[in-house]
Amino acid sequence: MNKNVEKILVLLFVAAFLPLSASGEYKKNDNAAISRGINVFTSLFKELNTYYVDTIDVEKSIETAVGSMLMSLDPYTEYYPEREEERLRVITTGEYGGVGSYIQQRDSVVIFSEPQIGTPSAKAGIKAGDRIIKIDSVSTIGYTNDKVSSLLKGTPKTTVTVTVQRPWVEDSIKTFTLVRDKIRVNPVPFYGVKRGNIGYINVSTFNERTGSAVKEALVALKADAKVKAIALDLRGNTGGLLEEAVKVVGLFVPKGTEVLQTRGRQTTDVKVYKTTQKPVDTDIPLFVLVDGNSASASEIVAGALQDLDRAVIVGSRSFGKGLVQTTRPLPYKGLLKVTIAKYYIPSGRLIQEIDYSRRDANGSAKRVPDSLTHVFYTAHGREMRDGGGITPDIKVKSDSVNRLLYNIYVGNWAFDYATKYANTHATVAEPSKFKVTDEMFNEFKASIDPAKFSYDKVCELGLAELRRVAEAEGYANDSIKAQFDVLAKLLKHNLNHDLDHNREAISRMISDEIMQRYYYEPGKVECSLNDDRCLDEVQAVVANGNEYRRILALDGKANAANKAKKAKK
Repeated sequence: MNKNVEKILVLLFVAAFLPLSASGEYKKNDNAAISRGINVFTSLFKELNTYYVDTIDVEKSIETAVGSMLMSLDPYTEYYPEREEERLRVITTGEYGGVGSYIQQRDSVVIFSEPQIGTPSAKAGIKAGDRIIKIDSVSTIGYTNDKVSSLLKGTPKTTVTVTVQRPWVEDSIKTFTLVRDKIRVNPVPFYGVKRGNIGYINVSTFNERTGSAVKEALVALKADAKVKAIALDLRGNTGGLLEEAVKVVGLFVPKGTEVLQTRGRQTTDVKVYKTTQKPVDTDIPLFVLVDGNSASASEIVAGALQDLDRAVIVGSRSFGKGLVQTTRPLPYKGLLKVTIAKYYIPSGRLIQEIDYSRRDANGSAKRVPDSLTHVFYTAHGREMRDGGGITPDIKVKSDSVNRLLYNIYVGNWAFDYATKYANTHATVAEPSKFKVTDEMFNEFKASIDPAKFSYDKVCELGLAELRRVAEAEGYANDSIKAQFDVLAKLLKHNLNHDLDHNREAISRMISDEIMQRYYYEPGKVECSLNDDRCLDEVQAVVANGNEYRRILALDGKANAANKAKKAKK
């Protein structure tokens, strides 16, 4: 479709519904304004469709306009046409019919990027990096991710034949006959005893099985006499079902404990969520690990346990999503995922960071300024602030991502190195003992073609900008230019030096990819704990029981004044 027409339709559609959100001439619930807006858009679209010089893709045009209108509200309110309903269902249930592997578009082919443990793809012997060239009798060269995915998915117990080209092996063309199965996304890919006495549970998502999976892991860990504390890892967990978050909290606090309230547009739209099950353990020292990608349901768990003084939060500040969505049916089997409420954790604080009702001149939503945040108090009187995610009790700085690391990731350099390594090495050390050796790191560096690898050289870019500014302001005399030339030689980027400088972060990327190929997701998670700063902090606090009690004010003395303030409110 012509891009100009697309822009026109977006503007018309949003303009038609502006009365729904604007204050002034029309009220928010003015049915006449709604009717006028719909009629204006319908008439304008019909005129464009009849008289515009080029053919209009009707379905794409409407979906573009709808998407733009919803984005003007918040990024979580979305429209799912019938063909995308399954994607939403997989997110909420964690189940689908297929072969059990992530796939990835690479130029003109789609590859298997991450077969999952225990699934048809893994059982058959498919490996990450295998290039899909045929499904049944259909050549897939030139196919998109979506098209290949639709061919791989299907009803459980049906068969699909996949032909792949495997790089770095002699007989590279391989054919597999797979029996599709019901694929269940495991919300707890790994749990075990780490650092001698820490029961570690990794929670990757909040789907319909999360509460029961975490409970199963917790019961198993508590049965081990060595376990003296529990570490619940929610790093990278972007959330999911609110109800499952309440179930996870309920494993650690008394039955009937309030976890959160949701409040909608009307004063009567208030719902209180309390735990409904008998807890597994209300006393064992508990730690929750979070980072900037811990959002939504993850923040409910971390925030509620923090407010109840039931867990020490470790890591970096969480994402800051305090909004609740539900789905509403639409005509022609479509679905609307719509934000219906904000949620408030036990202390009464809202952790939403972005205020989508306040936008700057460019239309960008603004974060809640620190000056507008408020103080709240935990069960034992510790001070907490709202507006901006969950602030950890023990802060651990997250790894920064520079342009070099970003381009290694998006350019699949670590992925491709691991593919070659796995296809030329039959075995590798177990996850708890594996590390990237000097030999492996040098092999990785040698695998990068400087002609194909580009990245922003920040020092050089900064110096070039400084030259420009000096020239514009009249300071670029011969002496200054000579100094710039000397500095340019000193700051000249060297790829080998830059790779060595970022070795620690690059080694983690390589390790993740290699572990995924030999030990799948559980192995990747376990190996990442060999050098984990958050777990180091947990270990240190566990070794000093008084520190755990001090952080949570379990003696009831440290925050008596704050508790008194709370009581007066």
